[in-house]
Amino acid sequence: VQVVESGGGLVQAGGSLRLFCAASGSTFSINNMAWFRQAPEKERELVALLSVGVDTNYAESVKGRFTISKGNAKDTVYLQMNNLKPEDTAVYYCRARVRHIGAPPDVYWGQGTQVTVSS
Repeated sequence: VQVVESGGGLVQAGGSLRLFCAASGSTFSINNMAWFRQAPEKERELVALLSVGVDTNYAESVKGRFTISKGNAKDTVYLQMNNLKPEDTAVYYCRARVRHIGAPPDVYWGQGTQVTVSS
């Protein structure tokens, strides 16, 4: 499975960005896709997760501002980020989780896309 993100950039505080992620390859067993982020000298953290049943989960810090959604194409997701804050500055990574019957799941990461929010 290959995972590719796009859509990062530089934006002023209060602005918006939309990130896009596409998974390809042996994707028939993907059961969720998620966005994580990692700021300098901080651990990678979950931002938003979308499960096969269209269930969503968000970090408390982004609730009400970020929305994860399915794209029109199979195995694609968006992350709409509104009212961005300087503390949202980080490299954003997309992750695809592949389930296996009778074995632990595998996760696949994209290369990351930089989001920088200026004050």
